[in-house]
Amino acid sequence: MSPQRQARPSMPHHTAERQESNLVARAKEAPKNDKTAANVGYEAQLWQMADALRNNMDAAEYKHVVLGLIFLKYISDAFEERHAKLVAEQAKGADPEDPDEYRALSIFWVPPEARWPHLKALARQPTIGQLVDAAMAGIERDNPALKAVLPKDYARPALDKTRLGQLIDLISNIKVGDEASRAKDVLGRVYEYFLSQFASAEGKKGGEFYTPRCVVKLLVEMLEPYRGRVYDPCCGSSGMFVQSVEFIRAHAKGNGNGGKAKADISIYGQESNYTTWRLARMNLAIRGIDGQIAHGDTFHANRHPDLKADFILANPPFNISDWGGERLAGDKRWQYGAPPKGNANFAWVQHIVHHLAPAGVAGFVLANGSMSSNQSGEGEIRKSLIEADLVDCMIALPGQLFYSTPIPACLWFLARDRKNGKFRDRRGQVLFIDARKLGPLVDRTHRELTIDDIARIADTYHAWRGEKKAGKYADVPGFCKSAPLDEVRKHGHVLTPGRYVGAAAQEDDGEPFDEKMKRLTAALREQQAEAAKLDAAIAANLKELGYG
Repeated sequence: MSPQRQARPSMPHHTAERQESNLVARAKEAPKNDKTAANVGYEAQLWQMADALRNNMDAAEYKHVVLGLIFLKYISDAFEERHAKLVAEQAKGADPEDPDEYRALSIFWVPPEARWPHLKALARQPTIGQLVDAAMAGIERDNPALKAVLPKDYARPALDKTRLGQLIDLISNIKVGDEASRAKDVLGRVYEYFLSQFASAEGKKGGEFYTPRCVVKLLVEMLEPYRGRVYDPCCGSSGMFVQSVEFIRAHAKGNGNGGKAKADISIYGQESNYTTWRLARMNLAIRGIDGQIAHGDTFHANRHPDLKADFILANPPFNISDWGGERLAGDKRWQYGAPPKGNANFAWVQHIVHHLAPAGVAGFVLANGSMSSNQSGEGEIRKSLIEADLVDCMIALPGQLFYSTPIPACLWFLARDRKNGKFRDRRGQVLFIDARKLGPLVDRTHRELTIDDIARIADTYHAWRGEKKAGKYADVPGFCKSAPLDEVRKHGHVLTPGRYVGAAAQEDDGEPFDEKMKRLTAALREQQAEAAKLDAAIAANLKELGYG
């Protein structure tokens, strides 16, 4: 992956202002796709405009400037729409300045100093940074759910106030929080698109807060978290929770669950990076999702020590060496062996197992080395997990899915009780799926799993574990294999799917072998004769030039 982009040279203000007027005009003309909620249509264009205003600011810093303003615009849009209705109903006794009129409909109350029209009117003032900070502080003051979440450093000298004003003008031209936009989750899509683009711009650092949507969607589709306690011990910007709620909403409309699914989940998460924790809180707040998202080091300051979760989804940072393992010797979470001090992979695995409910299931991303490493006792921990019958399914992912690393990763799926009556008895078996050949490249450096890829993998797992209406499972050479525990033991408890699934069957082209060999041999003789002619011609040319 490329490192963070280099700072770009700044441009004169008169050039920036001319460029900004063009950007605003394009924002007003941006296509509005009203036919589908699946495609807002202008996320990419909006990103290009906002990125053009970034100038020489570091992507990691600019991320909070932009996303904070988009969040502010969202809650202001929702507020202004409700405010207009209450103004129209004043004759009937409605009070547009009563906070309870908004909170009753789960709309954030926005104090006068934080309302978008007020900020837009003063966007060109040199004090605009202080005004935005005051707006953020006012919203936090009046909405306890957002306390200590919003960025409040827009007045800092390093932030160009002219460009801040231009960004406010640009964002003024998009509707993200009114009822129609909320119905299509316009903000959610813009927010997620921006998170992914910032992750790409930041390179390796970006992977710390963003897991690609296709990977999150695959984890959620595999585990199907309809109801219960959902936990992510390293939640980044909360993508796992957002996708879990989207899954429930999709299935509540009758897609695969007869319309019976309801948003009956409780969300628990923890994030050690403070700025990423704020992103997580905002990402849930814009979608109206309640969650207990704690800030702190999951290993050393576990904020949910007694939690037993029904579903755990996670993308822990790969191969962390400075996780402080030496201070956790004898920790009760290390039931299957002490994780090495120089690598946190199996500390994450055992933390996850520790927090699983008696019938809980987990799906998480790990570095490929976790499937085969025997260093520092990792092989023994993996063996103990397998022999405890916790490992349900292993998936090898294609490379280039992640912003944080170009190397491929894998997915682990664990189940606390594999004979719980909900599905078939899977004890003594492990499903291996090799998905390395799936997913097209979307640009030079990134690959994505398609909707069909995700469905193929998830359907295979659901059929294997015996879900009703999932169809009958069958091994597919080169793709999936249900291996008995004895076979896993023969492979030294290595969990790499490629060792088990074998090679894909070659299609028979119908040409008899003897005829094919004669044809190929004749073609080879022709090519050899042509090569000899070319060699002779080259030699003759060299001789003419005096080099023969």
